[in-house]
Amino acid sequence: MLDGFALLRPWWLLGVPVAALILLVAVRRTGGVGDWRRAVDAHLLDALARRGGVVAGKGRAAILAAATAGLIALALTGPAVERQGVADFRNLDIIVIAIDLSRSVAESPQFNEAKIAALAAAEAAGTRQVALIAYAGDAYLVSPPSTDRKGLETTLFALDGTTVPDLGSAPTRALALARNVLKEAGVVAGDVALVTDGGGIDEGTRGEARALRADGHALSALYVTPKAATGGLPGPRVAGRVELDALVSAGGGSVGDIANAGAVDERLSRDETSRLGAGSYASLVWSDLGRWLLLAAAFPMLMLFRRCG
Repeated sequence: MLDGFALLRPWWLLGVPVAALILLVAVRRTGGVGDWRRAVDAHLLDALARRGGVVAGKGRAAILAAATAGLIALALTGPAVERQGVADFRNLDIIVIAIDLSRSVAESPQFNEAKIAALAAAEAAGTRQVALIAYAGDAYLVSPPSTDRKGLETTLFALDGTTVPDLGSAPTRALALARNVLKEAGVVAGDVALVTDGGGIDEGTRGEARALRADGHALSALYVTPKAATGGLPGPRVAGRVELDALVSAGGGSVGDIANAGAVDERLSRDETSRLGAGSYASLVWSDLGRWLLLAAAFPMLMLFRRCG
């Protein structure tokens, strides 16, 4: 790519020198009398030439064929110009971070680290827009999609166990809200990242994860060790990690701990073509001019069918 111009399939440039080589060989073979020297005895061909019965070829057909092949090769390279309003495509792949504020997470010694991990995930997103959802017994959009990382940081670190008035843990509602945010923004391929201890996951939650994946999005998660486990007391919420792994598997994303978030951050930091697919992203952002070169190639091709009188 250079200054609003790109070759979408540059490897086809290899076809241009191939076409030039074909032209060189073909002109040499068709120039003069070409293969007639093999078909006619030399003395007879010389006699015909002296009488004007032999007309040397000029290789025009070879030139036209090589020009056609060269133009087709150039067309296949995908010369393209950037479409107007490319900045409007910045919402193609929004990230939605949903942080669990239920009692077991908000009172965990890892709660502050959980918010730091959520912010690191947002930073890993680069220029992508990030939305923030807080949930406990219900889910709320506390920060709409934005590239303002400072504002997101302020909002994120203001969250605590009293932010959501509804008791409990409802990740199903959080994922449903995240899916709705992505749908309303017209997102093509988004990411949802849960920061949670895995509490409240049920079949409805797994259904929402599968629905996100079906819509072209991916669900990832960062596991927070809940209060019961950090206090050294056994509790049913410790099993949340197993449930969270299964949920992320259904959602097609990556999972990690807040202390080891490398896999999740790496996923969120992928470039546009990796997330959207090279073909999909290219068709949205670039206008391929190759079709016009194919039209130009039709003219020398048609000349090959010209009948000589």
